[in-house]
Amino acid sequence: MAQVEATTERIIAADAETVFDALADYTGTRGKLLPEHFSEYEVREGGDGEGTLVHWKLQATSKRVRDCLLEVTEPTDGQLVEKDRNSTMVTTWVVTPAGEGRSKAVVTTVWNGAGGIGGFFERTFAPKGLGRIYDTLLANLAAEVEG
Repeated sequence: MAQVEATTERIIAADAETVFDALADYTGTRGKLLPEHFSEYEVREGGDGEGTLVHWKLQATSKRVRDCLLEVTEPTDGQLVEKDRNSTMVTTWVVTPAGEGRSKAVVTTVWNGAGGIGGFFERTFAPKGLGRIYDTLLANLAAEVEG
């Protein structure tokens, strides 16, 4: 099993603290940012960054649905880490300043992929598909905080 990784980033016309706070607001803002690939969104514990436990289903393709139960930590300033209790998937959000009134948001998801030919296709296509999903989420985030 090889590790699969998908990374997407975006420059957002809002300061890093505003962007990070929106991402970490699981009870309010985060649910509004999710594209149609996410369903059954539910905050089960906490709701604001560290200590949050959140559930959703992620439909990456017409045949592939992940049932995710994510524990949220904040290991460093400007970083949110979502570890899925149901798989090896870990998503890391990093928000850093990018000049006056701007920030850079980077999301990276890694997981242990399948072996064999299925793993080959997963490593080839999954990062692109997940990248498109997160690109939409980051565009929604920008629209939410830039106003």
